[in-house]
Amino acid sequence: MLQDILVTGLVNGGVYALLAIGFSLIFGVARIVNIAHTAFYMLAAYCFYTLLTKTGLGFLLSGLISVGAVTLFSVICYRLVIEPVREHEAAVLIATIALALVFQELMLYAFGGHFLGIPSTLEGSVRFLGVSIPYQRLLILVVAGASLALVWFVLYRTRLGLAIRATANDLEVANLMGMNVHRVAMATVAISVALAAVAGVVVAPVFVVDPFMWLAPLVTMLAIVVLGGLGSMKGSLIGALIIGYVEAITVFAVPAGAYLKGAVALLIMVIVLLARPEGLFGVAFEEER
Repeated sequence: MLQDILVTGLVNGGVYALLAIGFSLIFGVARIVNIAHTAFYMLAAYCFYTLLTKTGLGFLLSGLISVGAVTLFSVICYRLVIEPVREHEAAVLIATIALALVFQELMLYAFGGHFLGIPSTLEGSVRFLGVSIPYQRLLILVVAGASLALVWFVLYRTRLGLAIRATANDLEVANLMGMNVHRVAMATVAISVALAAVAGVVVAPVFVVDPFMWLAPLVTMLAIVVLGGLGSMKGSLIGALIIGYVEAITVFAVPAGAYLKGAVALLIMVIVLLARPEGLFGVAFEEER
């Protein structure tokens, strides 16, 4: 049980970190609460499934094409649906909910409501500190770590990252300084959805693919960003690991825990909102900005 908790908590935490950091990034820059964020995660999983099983492309090529296609599609959706109503928070919220539901119904129409499985691309396992980790789950950890490291490099070592951080710090000042805040927001959307698409690709061989697979991660992601502090990427990473291990402990140590893990995540979110509305790192993030 301890091995299962250690491995499952770390794997789930890595996936949740990809989703939560992307969500926090787009909120920090464009102040967009993107409910469709996990719907793009679902689209990437379906795209990966289709390319891998229907066209015969390899794992790596199918994954790269899926991430690129979903990222490009998200930019188109942003330009056509979100940007025209970006100044109205309620309209953006409604538009992203509508997008997610449209994607869900399209997948239902195209693939039906069946659970689709992808054969494991890596067989075997490796032992680390006495814990057996399947190669497929180890791949999730490696890809998640590499993706987050790449995002950190972009944000803190490139001119685009400087523009993103400046826009997140003060949108009006960044605009007055000559930055094209609309292009910065678009680039941020692409980065955030790319992280979600990477998560969808790496979890597809481990979990099943279905049109409703975006709902459970959405609830968990919202709990994570509230726990860590909305807009704080450091908080999202730590919150993802906390929620990942809390869920793993609930599933393996509590009877019928698989049915309770979502409720536990929501309970943590409610407690944090009552005790510390800004989240664990909300104040520190504001000081950094």
